[in-house]
Amino acid sequence: MDTTIATPLAAADPATHATNAPPAIENASRRQFVQGVTGLTLAFCLPASATLAAPAGAGKLAATGGAAAPPFEPNAFLRIGADDTVTVISKHLEMGQGTYTGLATIVAEELDADWAKVRIEGAPADAKRYNNLFWGPAQGTGGSTAMANSWEQLRNAGAAGRAMLVQAAAKKWKVPAAEITVKDGVVMHAASKRKERFGELVADAAKEAVPTGVTLKDPKDFRLVGKHAPRKDSADKTTGRAMFTQDMQMHGMLVAMVAHPPRFGAKVQRFDATRAKAIKGVVDVVEIPSGVAVLALDTWTAKKARDTLTVEWNDTNAFRLGSEEILARYKEMAKRPGLVAHQAGDTDAAFAKAAKKLSASYDFPYLAHAAMEPMNCVVARTETGCEVWNGEQLHTGDQYALAVVFGFKPEQVTIHMLYAGGSFGRRANTKSDYVVEAAQIVKASGTKAPVKLVWTREDDMRAGYYRPLFHHALEAALDAEGRLTGWRHRLVGQSILKGSPFESMMVKNGIDAVSVEGAANLPYAIPNMTVDLHTPDDIQVPVLWWRSVGSSHTAYSTEVFLDQVARAAGKDPVAMRMDLLDKHPRHRGVLKLAAEKAGWGKPLAAGAPGTRRGRGVAVHESFNSYVAQVAEVTVDAEGKLKVDRVVCAVDCGIAINPDNVRAQVEGAVGFALSAALHGEIELKDGQVVPGNFDAYPVLRIAEMPKVEVHIVPSAEKPTGIGEPGVPPLAPAVANAIAAATGKVPTRLPFSADDLKA
Repeated sequence: MDTTIATPLAAADPATHATNAPPAIENASRRQFVQGVTGLTLAFCLPASATLAAPAGAGKLAATGGAAAPPFEPNAFLRIGADDTVTVISKHLEMGQGTYTGLATIVAEELDADWAKVRIEGAPADAKRYNNLFWGPAQGTGGSTAMANSWEQLRNAGAAGRAMLVQAAAKKWKVPAAEITVKDGVVMHAASKRKERFGELVADAAKEAVPTGVTLKDPKDFRLVGKHAPRKDSADKTTGRAMFTQDMQMHGMLVAMVAHPPRFGAKVQRFDATRAKAIKGVVDVVEIPSGVAVLALDTWTAKKARDTLTVEWNDTNAFRLGSEEILARYKEMAKRPGLVAHQAGDTDAAFAKAAKKLSASYDFPYLAHAAMEPMNCVVARTETGCEVWNGEQLHTGDQYALAVVFGFKPEQVTIHMLYAGGSFGRRANTKSDYVVEAAQIVKASGTKAPVKLVWTREDDMRAGYYRPLFHHALEAALDAEGRLTGWRHRLVGQSILKGSPFESMMVKNGIDAVSVEGAANLPYAIPNMTVDLHTPDDIQVPVLWWRSVGSSHTAYSTEVFLDQVARAAGKDPVAMRMDLLDKHPRHRGVLKLAAEKAGWGKPLAAGAPGTRRGRGVAVHESFNSYVAQVAEVTVDAEGKLKVDRVVCAVDCGIAINPDNVRAQVEGAVGFALSAALHGEIELKDGQVVPGNFDAYPVLRIAEMPKVEVHIVPSAEKPTGIGEPGVPPLAPAVANAIAAATGKVPTRLPFSADDLKA
């Protein structure tokens, strides 16, 4: 059945493509549309704001014989309808990481809801109700904080709803509340054999006072947490009903595309839009701070017209360096001390007394986020402000940025959170770049029509933000018994936080915390250690957090170098790590589990003639989760690398959805391996070279290794899982390569030329 949700709209003005009422979504199942199914269309006249904010799958409304009872809403995170539907309001973005399912599980567990009747709705931008508790007065998703900051909050939300339903039933049945039980959305009293569904009690429950304190479940009584709970977004994504920004269609909507400068820092000198304006369907061409925007009636027309623009760029303040020049500059900077990020003991004395010294350096390229869904956003002016629809990751920041563009108060900016097709940090942009760009197009054009900004893959690759390029230099000192007595680690790379709203909190004494995370807090018991940092301030390449942020490069340098130290000391890499982690039981726990499951110490089966095989290990903590990985690789005589198997052990506290934990770690392995094998954003003369996946390949299915994920049982509070699986992969593979070939990869991505026999 093809279901459409619509709202009554005023007639559009053909001159401006504007309407006199807020825009509405007309969304049909993409899958059913493609199949050509002819069926019944149900049109419901709803308030525009309700329609626009409706989550995926909201077209299914139950027909009732009369006015339905108002829903029961005990708090900002829970709504129960008379039809027994339990709606969990998610303050966090679902971008494929399983947030919707995890948050729903927490609420449904304490509520004792019927999982089949639980649905999820994205929260609007409202930091007063939906702030990220780890971020203070700001709403947003990132840093693998969704489950961690919501755990107790949502348990209490579910428990409060349950208590009110129980109290309503107790009064209605005139029985003690203590004798009432709840299971799968049914409230029951065994002695009197009374029972009612949630929907039958909502009217009475709504009259109860919200409890100020509730009793939470003992974990031994969990029925959903830690068990199999099917994902809540899978069906809509499979059938095409899930609402992404690109699915948005509104009456009179225009589509915009932007010609961006080829170099960072360049500005428009002048442009000629004669050919673009001659294309049928083009409505306007306007200059904005980030380039020249074409507005058209559809995406293809906008792209055709954008590609015909003649733009002369002013490169006076443009960035002109290439990647190799940047790296050469970084290596020079690494020859002198930087700002100290961590100091323990007397490092100079340790090196002066050392029986053996080792040194190595490692280089990491710029990396694109390359999410499945390129950047996009819909912005519409309204009589009282503006409305925005997108895969919203940094609600509060974007709300304030849009308010500045339009001269509004932040509360006049309404943001509707849709699904996002990945992000890996890209949509949590402290500059709100693509969202602001969409608003600037609306402002510059003066249109009253809703505008959908669409970036192509090339825009996403060349006009986007990147994981910073970094250079690491390390030294180790060993005594006569092969004990690691001294450690120096110098890092050179751009700051992500400088100039952002997070600078005052996370940049101390010139040290960007995310530049050195995983290095400055190295868990190994090394008595004398110095970690310092150089942060160049004249590199104009826009940088941003990338999945696992600083740990994406610090884990590689520290774990690969530690293996080199172990070989020099004649020690087994796992045994040496276990000794150095004596005061870190959770690190040791995952390391021990991964090594046991991988068969560490047992010989690998021989490969094909002419090939070399090896096994490597790495362990790392990020976002308060602990992950160890053991990789098995095969390298042929020409240097071709095949990662055969990766065994992972993860300690993320209570695993709310074990299936999702495994899926996230498996996905992290693929994501990290893709970067290790192929990922590099190369700059030449200030211009980004790759524009699409032909020059920036992603992992092919044939390259994906067999992955095993083992979860450490834990009673600790849940921690992050979206990012922590990334950091150990590349170093584990590099250590396996070294075991197989004797060669240590010191530059990513891996090069076949470096691995030839």
